[in-house]
Amino acid sequence: MTLEATKTQAYLDDRAHVFHSWSAQGTLNPVEITGGLGSYFWDSTGKKYLDFSSQLVNLNIGHQHPKLVAAIQEQAGKLCTVAPPFANESRSEAARLITELAPGDLNMVFFTNGGAEAVENAVRMARLHTGRQKVMSTYRSYHGSTSTAIAMTGDPRRWPNETGTAGIVKFWGPYAYRSAFHSSNEKEECQRALQHLEDTLMVEGPHTIAMIALESVVGTNGILVPPDGYLQGVRDICDRYGIVMLCDEVMAGFGRCGEWFAVNKWNVVPDLITFAKGVNSGYLPLGGVVISQKIADTFKDRQFPGGLTYSGHPLACASAVASINIFKEEKIVENAKNIGATVIGPELEKLKAKHPSIGEVRGLGVFWAIELVRNRETREPLVPFNAAGADAKPMLDIAAACKKEGLWPFAHFNRMHIVPPCTVSADEIREGMAIIDQALDIADSYYKN
Repeated sequence: MTLEATKTQAYLDDRAHVFHSWSAQGTLNPVEITGGLGSYFWDSTGKKYLDFSSQLVNLNIGHQHPKLVAAIQEQAGKLCTVAPPFANESRSEAARLITELAPGDLNMVFFTNGGAEAVENAVRMARLHTGRQKVMSTYRSYHGSTSTAIAMTGDPRRWPNETGTAGIVKFWGPYAYRSAFHSSNEKEECQRALQHLEDTLMVEGPHTIAMIALESVVGTNGILVPPDGYLQGVRDICDRYGIVMLCDEVMAGFGRCGEWFAVNKWNVVPDLITFAKGVNSGYLPLGGVVISQKIADTFKDRQFPGGLTYSGHPLACASAVASINIFKEEKIVENAKNIGATVIGPELEKLKAKHPSIGEVRGLGVFWAIELVRNRETREPLVPFNAAGADAKPMLDIAAACKKEGLWPFAHFNRMHIVPPCTVSADEIREGMAIIDQALDIADSYYKN
């Protein structure tokens, strides 16, 4: 029997016709997912995986939540689509619920199809509101793959997508474990990172800056939780110079950090919040910008020059309404916060005590990272920054070991991210940690005493 004969038609059609993102097409051998429930999914062979990646860190409510599926079905039977200029019950209710959860006077929502479009439109709003052009964003960040969003991104995915367009200025955010400021503790890191931002503004000219964009908690590039005082410090700087503050919560929002919005942990009110992913767990494409009244008023008598055919799509908005209500009824945000503090954090500390290759564990809610090193003293990463080919082998082997035992991991550079659904149980966390425990023996084999 040939290899092709063992593949399903879906797999064969995928390889013949589907062009995958972020991939060299000829190297792919995708797993065909045929079903899922809660924290698990399974493939066409029947193999079951515990989803510690939440797909792309977006499946906050878990696979196939029956109430969410039913809400989509109900809306499809009522009204499938309506153009953006009309009012619609599901869109209006989704906007109301989202603004009720947002801090301060963020009272309006511009709906998009995903996070990158949300960032694009947030930049447009900030530039028109301030009359300035430049936007500041951090290294070690990801804001999306559309033109402005990828230019704002601070990881290597930006490199082949550089447009040469002026207007994006990078700076270093806080990262105490690998401090760009030679800090020795979190407090010092906060102070020096804020001073670095002030210094960058000085030489760029604060009067030229429309917006400072931050991931409230950096996601793909490390799950970097900002030190206490940092976000408030950025807020104060923005107020001083009339700069719009954007908190990108596409990954960190809607329960992921144990808060509805991660900024709520620090009681900081930005001018704009971008969201997507967890708002409806990706059951349908949906994102948006939550807008402060001050910025919304800029466009009260002035046209906002932007829009999308599917902005506020009723099916997607109905799924957001249902998801938010389910989160409230089932106390899913509270579960994420509690399980992070009482199970994930302690279990990761146990792994750190056992495995010398773990340099640091960090996170909150269901948003955690294991940083792997070859030596704890030097903090040499297990694999280099942006490792590929043979350099990436240790992390590839660790991920493969997890998959073999029925855990679907999230690995990026020298880190494993622990990002299960917000609905995950303590038993499921311990099941996953036991598999990671075994896989980390591979990392330990590269350790240098």
